[in-house]
Amino acid sequence: MPTHRGSIRLFRLAGIDVYVHWSWFLAFLYFTSRPHAYSNYGWNAVEILALFAIVLTHEFGHQLACRSVGGKTHDIVLWPLGGVAYVNPPQRPGAQLWSIAAGPLVNVVLIPLLSGLVSASSHLDWYDSNPNAYQLFHNIWVINLVLLIFNMMPVYPLDGGQILRSLLWFVFGRANSLMAASVIGFIGVAALIGLAIYLQSLWLGIMAVFILMNCWGGLKQARALAKIAKIPRREGFACPSCKTAPPLGALWRCGKCGQAFDTFLTLGTCPHCGAQFNVTQCLDCGASNSLSAWSVGTTIDI
Repeated sequence: MPTHRGSIRLFRLAGIDVYVHWSWFLAFLYFTSRPHAYSNYGWNAVEILALFAIVLTHEFGHQLACRSVGGKTHDIVLWPLGGVAYVNPPQRPGAQLWSIAAGPLVNVVLIPLLSGLVSASSHLDWYDSNPNAYQLFHNIWVINLVLLIFNMMPVYPLDGGQILRSLLWFVFGRANSLMAASVIGFIGVAALIGLAIYLQSLWLGIMAVFILMNCWGGLKQARALAKIAKIPRREGFACPSCKTAPPLGALWRCGKCGQAFDTFLTLGTCPHCGAQFNVTQCLDCGASNSLSAWSVGTTIDI
């Protein structure tokens, strides 16, 4: 996934920083130089910029929806394969579902708006008098629709796959839902690879590889979550973020000496080197909170 490394900060909106990865500029040059239906390459460049404007709006949908359910939002990074919204919604299926579904809903809202632009340009006879503008509006309408359809494919980690995972979460739990979504994702990857070969599309092949890597990562995460779910839980503590009791055992690693220890047994002190840790990460939801905030019904002095 693209990160800040190698990315350029564009602007900050609603407390969210937007970055563009250096590889985006290579993709921009590649696509603007390809054959097109316009009278000059400038219109082709405008079309590519419009594509990423739609992608950016889509990612802001994820970010703002995550905030609305009490989640944490970070940055947006644009890159050749689209955009990535770094969000951390609460580890509840409903919160996850809304945070993911809000992105495609932005594309749904854009459909009538873009349809109105195409209709208006048609009534103004731009097809003959201003064919470049007419073609641009029509292509943007198609791009938005294609992005919506592609994103809603039930293939993890596309939005459709993550929505499927959130729905399965209600019934099968966190780990099993991620396992099922990842397996279904592998099937979708096989279909995408076949389609890429049939269409001789390098870009679709790259997208298939990217999805394959994320499916594999999701499968490994699901296995780890399943193992953690089977571990007995420690009474008297609960994560302030997801309300889950921590597992028993030496599952936390000291950042100073690298040794594993049970942070709740030693109250945040590494028994190997004596390092003190006042903040503990939840192994279930990934949130970090002060150790004193984990206590249930008791007061901990650390």
